[in-house]
Amino acid sequence: MEYSRVEIRPGVWLTHLREDKFKTACFSVHLLSQLNRETASMNALIPYVLRRGTGQYPDMETLSARMEELYGTVIEPSIRRIGEIHCCGFYASFPEDDFLPGEKRVLNDATALTLQMLLAPLTRGGLLLPAYVESEREKLLDLIASRVNNKRSYAVIRCIEEMCCCEDFSVSRYGDEESCRSINYKKLSRHYRTLLQTCPIELFYCGRASLAEMKAILRDQLATLPRGEIDDEIGTEIRMNALEEQPRYAEEEMDVAQANLVIGWRLGECMEDPDFAALYVFNDVFGGSPSSKLFLNVREKLSLCYYASSVIDVRKGLLLVSSGIQLSNCEAAKKEIFAQLDAVREGNFTDEELETAKAGVISDLRSTPDSQAALESFYLAQAVSGADYSPDDLAALVSEVTAERVTAIARTVECDQIYLLRQGADAEESTEEEDEDDDAEA
Repeated sequence: MEYSRVEIRPGVWLTHLREDKFKTACFSVHLLSQLNRETASMNALIPYVLRRGTGQYPDMETLSARMEELYGTVIEPSIRRIGEIHCCGFYASFPEDDFLPGEKRVLNDATALTLQMLLAPLTRGGLLLPAYVESEREKLLDLIASRVNNKRSYAVIRCIEEMCCCEDFSVSRYGDEESCRSINYKKLSRHYRTLLQTCPIELFYCGRASLAEMKAILRDQLATLPRGEIDDEIGTEIRMNALEEQPRYAEEEMDVAQANLVIGWRLGECMEDPDFAALYVFNDVFGGSPSSKLFLNVREKLSLCYYASSVIDVRKGLLLVSSGIQLSNCEAAKKEIFAQLDAVREGNFTDEELETAKAGVISDLRSTPDSQAALESFYLAQAVSGADYSPDDLAALVSEVTAERVTAIARTVECDQIYLLRQGADAEESTEEEDEDDDAEA
């Protein structure tokens, strides 16, 4: 695999991976902007509106027909949040020219159609179509409202919102209902034009075409891109310490079958010069895998929860533990979660546990090149955060992580937020009465 990264127009960067093992190629384009509450829903809505039609293909029917002509090319909106950077655009997948019959070629046409969606949407009087904007706005509102349907992920979202209430990271990649409802076609059209002129743009390609060929193709297709003063002052603020001396606590009642406990920590001083390899290993030792301390002790040995796992956000400097519990086990589970973190701080894990964690992280990293979508996601995050290493580079660094580096990270972690999603009082009393009836029958 050959990796290159070049600037092909002012503020427009191409990450190019030359790879022969896939029968398809992938291409993505993302506009990068600072995540904030006022514009998040507009950013997220724009790709969905743009994919409704272009000047040449004015509706989804003609667009779909064109993609079928291109041998099943697929182009989908892509909305991501990497740290506090909002990445909105399109991801395309299409067959490699080498596997098409005769002299058929789709590379140029597939990338052209993707960029046509971005640069030449169907407009009336220079404005996006009201019907398209209103229709997609309602769908986005439904998507925002649906977050409550998955209680486990909802609890994590709510913990982040409470924990990062004074930071851009509290904003969802889709924004919120209030700001979404205020969007109209004139407002969205102005914002869309501003983004094209000012946003850094990340392009990604993985396939058989050479760097020289892709540069020539994309420079030509981006000739109509309007550019002004590029906003390079976007980034992620990393708070090193907890907001208050004691962890903040938030509780919410809902109709849930089990309580969801989420605990959030700031990674602390280790984020001044992040040791990414050790951060991933630390998370795997603590709660990021089936061999972790949380899984083996809190769930398996003590049976204090239905699940318990940790995730780490190295771009924002956060550690989050999510667990599903019986409400009566809440305090015991919470105490044991903190106890397992203390164990990592004190180095109370075996060489075997450390090597198992490293092997798990390395396996995940080395599987990244098996998927173009995973490669695209990995390198987009690298580009946004300014890092410059491959999955294999990071895997090699992981293999060298020591127990001392893991414990050093654990010692800087500070708890900032505890969030509990629980049953309402009425449901809890009803459950207790059922339990009493069961005891009486027994």
